[in-house]
Amino acid sequence: RSSFSCITSRANMHVKEAAIASLKRFDVGNKVGLSTLPKASVLVPLFVKNGQLYTLMTLRSEKLRTSGGEVCFPGGKRDPSDKDDVHTALREAEEEIGLPVGQVEVVCSLFPIINKSGLLVTTVVGFIEESFSPRPNPAEVSVVFSVPLHVFTSEENHLSSSSAGPLGLMHSFHFLDSASGTQYHIWGLTAAIAILVSALALRKKPDFDVAFDADDPFLSLQKILHRKLSKL
Repeated sequence: RSSFSCITSRANMHVKEAAIASLKRFDVGNKVGLSTLPKASVLVPLFVKNGQLYTLMTLRSEKLRTSGGEVCFPGGKRDPSDKDDVHTALREAEEEIGLPVGQVEVVCSLFPIINKSGLLVTTVVGFIEESFSPRPNPAEVSVVFSVPLHVFTSEENHLSSSSAGPLGLMHSFHFLDSASGTQYHIWGLTAAIAILVSALALRKKPDFDVAFDADDPFLSLQKILHRKLSKL
């Protein structure tokens, strides 16, 4: 191997280890205990490329009855056979984009968020290899693409509205994928999860206002969740 390759590999490993250390501080595991609500999980697959953190995202098939044509993370509702939130997220990722369970280094489960359908959605964060080649299931996923995490903490291409979103205001991003020349609209719960994970992994407060405290998201997300539960 060339000395340049070795230096790049060490730099990538440093970025990964720093992100894991930061994310693990906010791991809630299965300690939330709100078992009466219907549950779902999403997987945020992270990887390091050229010293930068990226995540994989999907464009849902237009054929789907719910959220067809929208950008999402791999995920879905919990099956009765699923052992926990992590199991749900990994199973769904394998079904949707062909990501083998054994190729995911699970880092943490973040505090859950209630979506517009009343599902309690848990975000599972894990690392994958940069070399992973997605195999999207055409019945569920049209496209799989990657986004640098810094996109979700930057004011550039970010919009917020006065409408209520999962984490206070409704946030959205317009992301141009240079590989395909396609522009994607990332909004709603997916944007909220992307902002949260990016802020924690990069240890960077977003350049725009958010409803959670980047230094203590557990407490602030808990307050948001309890406010929403009181309205159910």
